Amino acid sequence: MSSYFKTAAGVVGLGLWATSAAYGQAPASSAAAPPMSADAKAAADQEADKKAADWVASLQLNDAKKAAAVQQVIATHLRAIRAYSNAHPYTETPAGINPTTGKPLSTMDRQLIAVSAMPKAIHENLMSGLRQQLTPEQVEAVLDKYTIGKVAFTLNGYKAIVPNLTPTEEQVILTNLKQAREQAVDFKNMKEISAVFEIYKSKNEEYLNTHGRNWRELFKAYVDAANAKKAADKAKAQEAAKTPQK
Repeated sequence: MSSYFKTAAGVVGLGLWATSAAYGQAPASSAAAPPMSADAKAAADQEADKKAADWVASLQLNDAKKAAAVQQVIATHLRAIRAYSNAHPYTETPAGINPTTGKPLSTMDRQLIAVSAMPKAIHENLMSGLRQQLTPEQVEAVLDKYTIGKVAFTLNGYKAIVPNLTPTEEQVILTNLKQAREQAVDFKNMKEISAVFEIYKSKNEEYLNTHGRNWRELFKAYVDAANAKKAADKAKAQEAAKTPQK
C-alpha cells in the first residue's frame, strides 16, 4: 500500500519522498566490499566528520565541549555503520520467502536483514551518547538530519491525503514514523533508509484501514483532486496566454 505515497509524491512534485542525491544510492552488492584503500577510508572518514560537524552546528549549542562530544558520537556512528554495511552484503541472508506476504525476499529485503543484524551496541552507543549531551528535542533534530526530515514530510503527506485526521490517528502515525526514523539511522544510504520507512508506512496504512478508514479510496480521491487542480491550472494558464495584452 505504501507505493501509493510514491505516486502522490509525483503528483504534487514532492521528490524528497524517496531519494536524496546527497546520500548516494549505490545498489546493494552481492559480496562484501573489498577493503578500502587508505586514501578512500580517509576520504570517507572526512565526509563523516563533515556531516557530523554540520549537523551539530545546526543545533547551535554554544558549548564547544558539548559540541565536540556530540560530533564525535555522530561521526563514530557513521563510520561504524559504513564499515558494518560494507562487510555484510545481502547475500549473507539466504534467499527465501517473506513469511508475511509469501513473496520471494527482494535484494533490499535481504540487505535490510543483513545490516539490521549488526551488534546492538552500535545503535545504543549513538543514542546513549546523544541523550547524555542533548535534550530530547535536540536528539530528534539530529535523527531528522540523518533521515532528511522524513518524519515531518511523511506526516504532512498523511494529513494531505486523510481528511480530518484525528489526534489519535496522528499520534499513532507519528509514533510509527519516529520508530522508523530511529531504526533508519543504522543504514548507510537513502535507498535503505527509505525502505525502512516503507515498512512503517505500510503499518500506518493498515492501522487506518482497520480503524474505519479506506486507504485506497482516500488515496484515489487525493490523486484525483490533485490531477484536477493541475489540469485546471494548466487550462487557466493557456487561457491567459491567449488573452491579448493591453
